[in-house]
Amino acid sequence: MADGADGGPGAAGAAGGCVPVQPQERAMCSTTSGCMISKPSQSAGCMMQDYLNDSAGASLILKWMVMTQWCDERFNFQATFLQCLAKHVPNIYSAEMDPLLEKQEEMVQAAILYPLECYLFGEDPDIFLEKLQQSGTSQLCGKVFKGGETTYSCRDCAVDPTCVLCMDCFQNSIHRNHRYKMHSSTGGGFCDCGDTEAWKAGPLCTKHEPGASGSAKENSECQLNEEIMEHSRRVFPSVIKYIVDMLIWEEEKELPPELTISREKVDSYYCVLFNDEHHSYDHVIFSLQRALGCELGEAQLHTTAIDKEGRRAVKAGHYASCQEAKEEIKRHSENISQRPLHAEVLHADVMAHQKFALRLGSWLNKLMSYSSDFRQIFCQICLKEEAGSEKPCFISKLMLWDAKLHKGARKVLHELIFSSFFMEMEYKKLFAVEFVKYYKALQKEYISDDHDRVLSVTALSVQMFTVPTLARHLIEEQNVITTITETLLEVLPEYLDKNDKFNFQGYSQDKLNRVYAVIYDLRYVLVSKPTLWTDRLRERFLEGFVSFLRILTCMQGMEEIKRQIGQHIEVDPDWEAAIAIQMQLKNILLMFQEWCACDEELLLKAYSECHKAVMRCSTNGRSREKTVFHLCGHTLESRPYRVSADPVSIHLPLSRTLAGLHVRLSKTGTISRLHEFVSPEEFQVELLVEYPLRCLVLVAQVAAEMWRRNGLSLISQVFYYQDVKCREEMYDKDIIMLQIGASLMDPNQFLLLILQRYELADAFKKMKPTKDQDLIKQCNVLIEEMLQILIYVVGERYVPGVSNVTKEDVIMREIIHLLCIEPMAHSAITKSLPENENNETGLESVIDKVATFKKPGVSGHGVYELKDECLKEFNMFFYHYTKTQHSKAEHTQKKRRKQENRDEALPPPPPPGFSPAFSNVVRILNCDVMMHILRTILQRAVELETHLWTEAMIQMVLHLLSLGLLEEKQQLQKSPEEEVTFDFYHKATRMGSSALNAVNVLMLLEKLKRVPQLEAQKDTVNWILQMFDTVKRLREKSSLTTVAATSGSEATKSDETQSTQDKEKAERKRKAEAARLHRQKIMAQMSALQRNFIETHKLLYENTLEAPGKEDAIMEEESMSSAIDYSKIALGPKRGPSVAEKEVLTCILCQEEQEVKLESAAMVLSACVQKSTALTQNRSRILELSGDTLDPLFMHPDLPCGTHTGSCGHVMHAACWQKYFEAMQLNFRQRLHVEQIFDLENGEYLCPLCKSLCNTVIPIVPLQAQKINSEDAEAVAQILSLARWLEIIIVRISGYSVKNAKGEKQNLPAFANKGMGNSALEFHSILSFGVQSSAKYSSSIKEMLILFATTIYRVGLKVAPNEADYRIPMMTWSTCAFTIQCIENLLETEGKPLFGSLQNRQHSGLKALVQFAAAQRTTSPQVLIQKHLIRLLGVLLPNLKGEDTPSLLEVDMFHILVGVVLSFPSLYWEDAVDLQPSSISSAYNHLYLFHLTTLAHITQIVVSSATESPTARSPDNSEEARSAQSFCREVCQYTGGCFSQDIPGWLVWDCVKKGIMPYLRCAALFFHYLLGVSPPEELLQGQKGSEKLKFVSEEGQFKALCSYLSLPTNLFLLFQEYWDTVNPLLQRWCADPVVLSCLKGKSIAVRYPRKRNSLIELPEDYSCLLNQASQFRCPRSSDDEQKHPVLCLFCGAMLCSQNTCCQELVNGEELGACTSHALQCGAGVCMFLKIRECKVVLIEGKTRGCLYPAPYLDEYGETDPGLKRGNPLHLCRERYRKLHLLWQQHCIIEEIARSQETNQIFFGFNWQLL
Repeated sequence: MADGADGGPGAAGAAGGCVPVQPQERAMCSTTSGCMISKPSQSAGCMMQDYLNDSAGASLILKWMVMTQWCDERFNFQATFLQCLAKHVPNIYSAEMDPLLEKQEEMVQAAILYPLECYLFGEDPDIFLEKLQQSGTSQLCGKVFKGGETTYSCRDCAVDPTCVLCMDCFQNSIHRNHRYKMHSSTGGGFCDCGDTEAWKAGPLCTKHEPGASGSAKENSECQLNEEIMEHSRRVFPSVIKYIVDMLIWEEEKELPPELTISREKVDSYYCVLFNDEHHSYDHVIFSLQRALGCELGEAQLHTTAIDKEGRRAVKAGHYASCQEAKEEIKRHSENISQRPLHAEVLHADVMAHQKFALRLGSWLNKLMSYSSDFRQIFCQICLKEEAGSEKPCFISKLMLWDAKLHKGARKVLHELIFSSFFMEMEYKKLFAVEFVKYYKALQKEYISDDHDRVLSVTALSVQMFTVPTLARHLIEEQNVITTITETLLEVLPEYLDKNDKFNFQGYSQDKLNRVYAVIYDLRYVLVSKPTLWTDRLRERFLEGFVSFLRILTCMQGMEEIKRQIGQHIEVDPDWEAAIAIQMQLKNILLMFQEWCACDEELLLKAYSECHKAVMRCSTNGRSREKTVFHLCGHTLESRPYRVSADPVSIHLPLSRTLAGLHVRLSKTGTISRLHEFVSPEEFQVELLVEYPLRCLVLVAQVAAEMWRRNGLSLISQVFYYQDVKCREEMYDKDIIMLQIGASLMDPNQFLLLILQRYELADAFKKMKPTKDQDLIKQCNVLIEEMLQILIYVVGERYVPGVSNVTKEDVIMREIIHLLCIEPMAHSAITKSLPENENNETGLESVIDKVATFKKPGVSGHGVYELKDECLKEFNMFFYHYTKTQHSKAEHTQKKRRKQENRDEALPPPPPPGFSPAFSNVVRILNCDVMMHILRTILQRAVELETHLWTEAMIQMVLHLLSLGLLEEKQQLQKSPEEEVTFDFYHKATRMGSSALNAVNVLMLLEKLKRVPQLEAQKDTVNWILQMFDTVKRLREKSSLTTVAATSGSEATKSDETQSTQDKEKAERKRKAEAARLHRQKIMAQMSALQRNFIETHKLLYENTLEAPGKEDAIMEEESMSSAIDYSKIALGPKRGPSVAEKEVLTCILCQEEQEVKLESAAMVLSACVQKSTALTQNRSRILELSGDTLDPLFMHPDLPCGTHTGSCGHVMHAACWQKYFEAMQLNFRQRLHVEQIFDLENGEYLCPLCKSLCNTVIPIVPLQAQKINSEDAEAVAQILSLARWLEIIIVRISGYSVKNAKGEKQNLPAFANKGMGNSALEFHSILSFGVQSSAKYSSSIKEMLILFATTIYRVGLKVAPNEADYRIPMMTWSTCAFTIQCIENLLETEGKPLFGSLQNRQHSGLKALVQFAAAQRTTSPQVLIQKHLIRLLGVLLPNLKGEDTPSLLEVDMFHILVGVVLSFPSLYWEDAVDLQPSSISSAYNHLYLFHLTTLAHITQIVVSSATESPTARSPDNSEEARSAQSFCREVCQYTGGCFSQDIPGWLVWDCVKKGIMPYLRCAALFFHYLLGVSPPEELLQGQKGSEKLKFVSEEGQFKALCSYLSLPTNLFLLFQEYWDTVNPLLQRWCADPVVLSCLKGKSIAVRYPRKRNSLIELPEDYSCLLNQASQFRCPRSSDDEQKHPVLCLFCGAMLCSQNTCCQELVNGEELGACTSHALQCGAGVCMFLKIRECKVVLIEGKTRGCLYPAPYLDEYGETDPGLKRGNPLHLCRERYRKLHLLWQQHCIIEEIARSQETNQIFFGFNWQLL
């Protein structure tokens, strides 16, 4: 069964059938020790009493309790112990199908462990363990890591990367201030705190330092007295033997005789199912359901337990029935997988004893942590071998049986080894010896096993092999290197062919992954180089090295390939395994070479052995006769071989190891003694060069497309051959081997060999004319590749040993050349550099010398840019460049030089000199064959034989010429002319001997300048000609001339050269200046034209030109009372004119324009409706997942969940959109296997233009311009007061109630019968103040109105669409109000002006939404709208209050305002005529509705928020404060004194003013988009920066809002103005039971202003989050295994992700913890941080989600998903704010859709179970 979230070894009792340590069980334990080795609880004592009451139990226990008084000779502890176990264990563990874990644990404590501890300690266990606890602990931490737990490694102090600290030790160590790395443990590791061999400095944290406990004495462990040690020596052997015997017990039906008591054997068996890694969860569940006929839940329970513990009893009964179940399980599982599930039938007693054996193991494990004496006695017993027996000791038995143990047993065993052997260095060494003794058997068992490495005992190797002293001991005494290498050969026999070469065709990936574990062990042993060599160590290491060479011999020339000719290869051969092993061995090869280089004698012997191995491999198949090759008077005899026709292999580890050793011989100077070990006759350098040369030729031929019929496998191999992961021990070493050949062979013969192997011998003789373009192209590419290799052989000297450079020089050169391509991120540079054995690149030590860091912005990452002074080191033909990188670097550098007005020549930088051993390499530059090659290519270019040369070829020839001239120049500068034998200048200027070479190189270069195709190389040719002149001058100097004089001469020449260059620069500058002046002239002409245009069209630019002046005058306007601009008032009779512009919009689909009119075809905006909790004030409120019974008319003031409508602002014809949507449906139904980005069934689609996720369209309804006649308005004002208006409303509502009753009992509102109305008022009075016909919409617009309203209803309530549902109007008003509140909240959070800063999409969407909400009423029955209106008015007018009307404190007033305003026109509806209020009527309706709602909201704020204790502030006796004080007295009176009238008036006014601002801002937005009245200027401007200006600006904004909304700035004057009318309303509001309950403190009301939601506060340092995660325990799981903790960024909840323990059943569906949490916390949309992976997860619903970069960056400005790099991370506030805006702008769904569209996959992640 495939492991799920499996952790490492758990705490005591948490694995393998043991009892998990649950909170209740911990309560039983000693409060001081906190462990399970303790006195039983009271219940355990009672159980013990029960046993004592039993006569047999009593005698046994009493006998045990007095054991301490008996003489040793008279007492057989083992027999008594086993007798006790035989009696009690089967009874305790009798119910394995449904175990009562707590009861089992109590019985174990009472019957066995407590008496055992009493005997062992000789006193009460509590008291004894308390003493041990206080006496001190070990300096070694010893914490065993669980899977997923965070570990820390110090890059400055750790001896190797395997040295790690746990969270606690790291936080308390000096390393937290060093360069460290964080990683997630795979489980099974061990904290190295306290291990002095693991750390260069700071081995101890403050917790483990001596004296850390606070006492004066050192924190060392106390010694046990002799009596307890004697008891331990008596108890431990029996306990250990019992554990070992039971764990390796193979009999299924019988127990050992000593555990069999004289009772009748019970026929009770279990069918036990074991864990494996081949079957998935679903496979096991399916097999159990079919085989056992059990329910899904039971099968899931079994499967989870099997995965966690490793085995589980799935059926109990007689043997026959269990055997039948076993066969059924096997049969059903075989149908699913090739392997059946592993099941066994075990007797109940066997099962019980095995389970108790593990419980005893946990008991011992805890005991080990108390005393070193306990550990030593335990280790002695475990290592003791029986005298005269060849049987292994106890611990070896368990190790050898490890692969057969189930998961839980392995965990207990490994934890016991950690807590005992690994805490004592002496016994750790002895354990390591035992481990190496059985190493081969253990590894073979592991390779044939199917459990993960972390569950195998072989994983413990890292704990021993990486300890330097222990590794040396194992090499010297146990020959561990030889053991490991022999093991490696023995586990891979099936992959050896007839020639004893590896061939991995048809390999098993799983097996190879397990074989890599052996390779890792070799790496661990070699990770620390010895500083002191002994003869024994030298001898054993050399044996191991020779053994390792046998592995390399099997790899040398493996998987040979032959060029496919004619037909393409049918099936690509497997190549991955060979390359993967090469990668695994890369660092091991380097480490072997480094070890050898530590000792001169060893290095020479190792070189000799390696040379012999290479010779043995090279002499095979050398039967062919030699052939002779002549060129330029030189002859080469060689055996015929053609890469294009004969077999060739890319794998040559032996040859490359020899090259590495040769370089180290050169570096150490030991090469002078090489002849003592390898004679010149034996050396045969031609043979050494042969195979690497073939490999390089193969690469060249692949580049020339000669091997294209061999498929992708060869291309992939060539890629890795040169890739950074492999090149150090492949490509680089082949270049070095060629350099070795060039240094030791005759240069002409070396070049002839190169020409012959590249199959270019004929190309440099007389060319035969051919018209085959493919052959010509092949030939040219081969020449280019050959020239490139020659450049590398001569020019690549940055290898320690090839020249006198250091590793730092090499790294700097690599970085320089990477940054010459482009600026790069730190991680990109790191990936491009090879890692050493410690996974370090050396980047940090040198990067600041060559580059400067440029910090990132809100997105992207920081980059390094190369320093200008390092540009001179650029080498165009750097050997680690790919072809793409070469082109890009060349282009970048030429472009840079051009911008600097310099020539474009890119000559090579002067290379460092070769070391003595390689000094002869330069001879190939000036040998005859090289000159012939150079002249031939140049001659072809000059003669324009276009098919025989390429520009790249010429570029390389020029580069070789440059190298030759630089070499000669350097030698002449260092030595007198007569001592310099390198005569490149003479050879290049000498005439050729043949007709083809009748001219010299110098003459050819002069001609080359005139070749038009080579214009780009002109600067380089000029540079070379100048160099020729420089070298000539140096040659012409007398041999007696001093070096200083030579330098002076050169300086003179340089000055002349410089003067020429200065002239060229001056000319370039002159041209650039002329161009600049020309551009300036044109720009001046354009500016003049622009000014002329502005003058001509002054009116158009008037506002623009006046704007700055207005901004400057804001303070003045705010400080003085200015006249009210009536055109900027939205409500009442003085309402300003509507700005109704003619709207002509373009459809993004058909590109046709159309004016928006009521009677025209509908135009729509793409939109997305979604549920949102972005504004909620109470995340603990449980949301209704289904709205079938929900009444959405009233929104609670804590805004728990709203419906948000957003739009991207793109316009379409409704008909065009419908066609587009239908086409998308058809298209995506045909794409069956691709994960659906959107849900077509729910109307989702991507906007055709911006690809935003949408699920509906908003119909664009034009704004109806309304103008108020001022005279009429004044006339109405005289009549229509608020009181009169209310009377008319009530009469109208009463009339409707009568009409709708239809004979039923009339239930008129009480308000109409209490004398407030005039009997003369009639039902139709409301119409007398002005009516007009309702707007007539086209059928298309009506259709879209219904469609959009239905979508809001469906999405907002999560119900099926129903166009006739009575709640559709409610949802329409609700989404309008909620969307406005969201936008206002966002603008306020960002400090933006209310009207001046809306994005186009927000503006268009809001305008369309408000107009839609107003128009939607016409598509619903007016009777229905009236009913909703009456219910809404019931909140404001208590006399209309119904049974379901909420209290004033239970509704959001802005939602009420939107609802009553949009539904109010329904009161004008008549049976015969469809009417709506006129402009004047609307003006008064809006004014009074708004004033009423505002009065109610002020009351809300005062009652709920003005109750704080007054802060220190001087008394304020302003008009507002006095009015507030007066209002409070009234409220106090109406609430019966519940509201305190002692609250200062200024405080009440302050609360009201702050609390009402969001409401006023929302109302301003709403009425602006409803009526189209322009807002005041103050609402178009943002807040100023300084505090003073900000305060003034807020005051100005408040006044502007009051003006715009027809409110007095002293809001309490509103009460005074309408007091007679409002007084009875206020009384009813204040007397409401909910209000009184709140004032009495019995309930809590929402305070105003509501808090602005933001994402949770995250810690600055990411390790703090990791610390939180490490302390997280799953609330639903009793085990101690590490989970996948995720943090909800909305509410801060920590959840257990991707685990079956926290899955919930929601509406019949299994949902993961995150998905189910998101439904409540974010209404399905949520944002989580996966802490251990440092990734943000965005999810929406049950099926969609995506990963998003976390807001934590390292010092290089990069995120680190998965903590792969492990650098320290810190919070980036800007990026976190970006995440916040993503949430508040409701763009999470949009981001998910974009991500899924970008990363489309066939089988997506199951977000439902996250």
